[in-house]
Amino acid sequence: MKQILHQFAGRKAHPVIQFIKYGISGGIVTIFSMAVFAILTWKVFPSLQENELIVRLLKLHVEPIDEIVRARNYAYCQIIVFMLANLVCYFINIAWVFEPGRHSRRKELFLFYVVSLISFVAGTALGTGLIAFFNAGAVTAYVANMIAAVLINFAGRKYYIFKQ
Repeated sequence: MKQILHQFAGRKAHPVIQFIKYGISGGIVTIFSMAVFAILTWKVFPSLQENELIVRLLKLHVEPIDEIVRARNYAYCQIIVFMLANLVCYFINIAWVFEPGRHSRRKELFLFYVVSLISFVAGTALGTGLIAFFNAGAVTAYVANMIAAVLINFAGRKYYIFKQ
């Protein structure tokens, strides 16, 4: 038990422990990004619909918006969330999950954003398409984006960016 707790406290860990730590750090970043996303889609670049769960739960007032404008606003929100969440995620990853140093710090951060950009483009295209072509809610599109991002990001970070 002491050895497992030691692995949770530091960066070096068995792959199973590392994946659990990645999941915990991802949960922290997800909560952060969802909060930023909710504020942006409600107040900055409106893209929420009246029938969405977050709108009903928090009793938010949203104006009806044309689907094309809503899809564009969703993409704007995702860009902002992408930049902020990845910065937070990078610092958590190098502090707790992965061993930095395979590349210089500048290159490491650059590659971190490149891998994240690949997952971002794939996820945002998926989310935007769900909204524009299937009239999906912004939250549904966000969840689809998040699933795509987790799969792409873990593989890229573990095998191409950080030390093994």
